[in-house]
Amino acid sequence: MKPINIKEKLNQFHKQWHPHQIATVDNMQVLLAKISGEFVWHSHKEEDELFYVQKGTLQMRFRDAENPSEEWSEIVHEGEIIVVPKGVEHCPTTHDGEEVHLLLFEKLTTAHTGDVKHEKTQTEYPRI
Repeated sequence: MKPINIKEKLNQFHKQWHPHQIATVDNMQVLLAKISGEFVWHSHKEEDELFYVQKGTLQMRFRDAENPSEEWSEIVHEGEIIVVPKGVEHCPTTHDGEEVHLLLFEKLTTAHTGDVKHEKTQTEYPRI
């Protein structure tokens, strides 16, 4: 039951697209991640995800499930959150090499890239 200093935790790792767990809340986990560039298109069938932009600007891209060729995006600025509902295909992206720092809140059962297997897929999140 001690405070967690998010800036200190972010200074403990540098690898991008590799979330680190900083806390658990019931069946949920709080993760920190550093990202740059484009991630992997994926969805989570049974879990919502919350993204809080700690630093930088995130572009969250979405695809329509009924019409996958239809895409749109939302810009999430520093200090803002976005919730991606379960089942919605999405792809977090940054621009011009910017490194974005994220706090994520999701169920412990949430697979990093859903059913998609990719070189960026992580199966374990180190606890820091």
